[in-house]
Amino acid sequence: MFQGYKFRIYPTIEHQIVLAKSFGCCRWYWNYALNLCQETYKQTGKGLSRKAIQGLLPQLKKEYPWLKDAYSQCLQVVALNLSTAYKNFFEKRARLPQFKSKHGRQSISYPQNVTFEGDYLKLPGKIGLIYCRRHREFEGTIKTVTISKNRDGKYYASILVDDGKEIPNSSTNGKAIGIDLGLTHFAITSDGDKYSNLKHFAKHQHNLKRKQQKLSRKQKGSNSRQKARLKVAKLHAKIARCREDFLHKLSRKIVNENVETCHGTSVLAVEDLAVKNLVRNPKLAKAISDCGWGMFCTMLKYKAEKEGKTYIEIDRFFPSSKTCNVCLNQVGSLPLDIRSWTCENCQTLHDRDINASINIKNEALRILSLGTSDTANLRGCKSSGKTFVLSDAIPVEVGSPYRRAMARLYS
Repeated sequence: MFQGYKFRIYPTIEHQIVLAKSFGCCRWYWNYALNLCQETYKQTGKGLSRKAIQGLLPQLKKEYPWLKDAYSQCLQVVALNLSTAYKNFFEKRARLPQFKSKHGRQSISYPQNVTFEGDYLKLPGKIGLIYCRRHREFEGTIKTVTISKNRDGKYYASILVDDGKEIPNSSTNGKAIGIDLGLTHFAITSDGDKYSNLKHFAKHQHNLKRKQQKLSRKQKGSNSRQKARLKVAKLHAKIARCREDFLHKLSRKIVNENVETCHGTSVLAVEDLAVKNLVRNPKLAKAISDCGWGMFCTMLKYKAEKEGKTYIEIDRFFPSSKTCNVCLNQVGSLPLDIRSWTCENCQTLHDRDINASINIKNEALRILSLGTSDTANLRGCKSSGKTFVLSDAIPVEVGSPYRRAMARLYS
């Protein structure tokens, strides 16, 4: 099983110069290869393979001797990353590869020959030993090390380690929990727990505004403008770190609490949110972007899978908020300003978010019981005018939480 560890490194001035040259060489090679792939596709309708891109290196090093300043295998990894980027694009997992700028985040990767010597990270080539803040230990074989420089001027080493362990098989035995994500409260579980939204960007927004105003008044190209830009970048980095720290702790808390409260492996169910579409709302775009729902779901998924749990996402069009979790009656409309509502059929008073998380949990259990990855969409629910799918697909079994509700609806 592969594990990733990220450490802060502190290169000296000499190290920074060598790293800057390596960053520049790899960035130039990426842009050159990407441009060549685009031109080749326009002329022939076909792209370039990884082998063809790597085959350009010997001739390019003769034409541009400064390419030798970078470690040879770092340049070969660029070809691998570019071919992977195109593969992800054609399989609709990512957007089309873009050209890289020297003003953004810089990175290079070492596929081998990287070791630790005490508190120092030893890199091959002209770099040598770099002091590393190794705040945690790990066991396993180092596969790849990526050195990066953020816009705030800090350097990091991301280390991919193979610990030799097998990924545990996911099981559905044990407690299930549904999680509804929102803005007023960041996460609401089907157990009734609510976790507040800390609103990291809003907390630092006034300070960020002042720093950006000072930056806009500086003369372009001056040293004072560079200092002001660095202050803005550091504040943006601080906001991102605070958000990431909160999401890591919350996802770990939810996964660990599920371990302690049941003897078997649990099911974690969340809603598949289309964040890209949600941020088109001009009134809620900033608040939605500040939450980091996508990052939270990613963290929850890999932490759950590492513990042998089942992580499942419910269809984004599933009416979790508008459906009563007791009698399955569905209301026609439920605006965002209504936080609690009473079911017209069974007269149950519902908290909007808790009701949604319970429906998400029940829908996940129904999907797992059907043995399919397709959402059930509350089949056969009593709704205002429309039934989603035929009710015969619902497995009515002894002990099912919906057995009596189904009997009432179709008797």
